[in-house]
Amino acid sequence: MTDFVREGRLFRVSGFNPSHRQLFLTSEALREDRTTTRVEVYIGHVELMFLKPLYGNGLHIRMATAAEFAVLSERHGIPAEDAEYTWMLERDGDSFVVGGNPSWREAEYALMGDRTSLYDASEPWPPDFPVDSGHVT
Repeated sequence: MTDFVREGRLFRVSGFNPSHRQLFLTSEALREDRTTTRVEVYIGHVELMFLKPLYGNGLHIRMATAAEFAVLSERHGIPAEDAEYTWMLERDGDSFVVGGNPSWREAEYALMGDRTSLYDASEPWPPDFPVDSGHVT
């Protein structure tokens, strides 16, 4: 199992497209936290989500444990077959998303040029600058 951990960064909900059921979370490069990269997280096929607009201490995206899923399932009526698609967004928080496997992309902000998003479908992928990417499994 591969988690996505970017603690100590400010993330915000940067978009949700209800017609395509897509959620985007973004962390900008900030002088205050001495970061130089832009990080974007994408979750598709969203069925249910319980989010904060901002995550001041970063994200730790991981599959919900059996105990966490049991509570969420009872509280929100999530069917048992969605256990493997239930993602916690914080180490010890209540935020979660039921959807497809989250993916992420990260690049040096200074190298992105005019590009405003790493998930912009109108731009080529991979771009012509170094980028890290992966999936939460």
